[in-house]
Amino acid sequence: MTDLRVGFGYDVHRLVEGRELWLGGVLIPHSTGALGHSDADVLLHAVCDALLGAAGAGDIGQHFPDTDPAWKNADSKVLLSSVMKIIGDQGWSVGNVDCTLVLERPKIMPHAPAMRKVIASILAVGEDAVGIKATTNEKMGFVGREEGVCAYAVALLRRPV
Repeated sequence: MTDLRVGFGYDVHRLVEGRELWLGGVLIPHSTGALGHSDADVLLHAVCDALLGAAGAGDIGQHFPDTDPAWKNADSKVLLSSVMKIIGDQGWSVGNVDCTLVLERPKIMPHAPAMRKVIASILAVGEDAVGIKATTNEKMGFVGREEGVCAYAVALLRRPV
């Protein structure tokens, strides 16, 4: 028997000049980057929240608050690795994650294989267990005006009963 849990994650950050754009643990060349306390990698943050939610372990803000200087400019790959320790200590392993990035530019799919590789490595799963999709917001809202980027993620955790 296996205990299964599903978690959902969402994150959003403003896009500004003078910042790097990190998505899925990959530096994406672009004229603007995401603004945040850490490296503002919305994709990895959404994955963190999905994993934490599935494990009943709170959310990314509880574990890595933006009021803590220790997390200033933190690499989100380190945050995701820390989340893996939290859920691993509870006996959970990752079944799969599925993610969607929402932004007008730049095009994401050329970078998706590199993102899948980074995420799969941290989650200790095969690359086929990491879904990366991207869409625009059809020029509507803050994403459509290229003022921000958001990401959604769903995760399946499993643990022997």
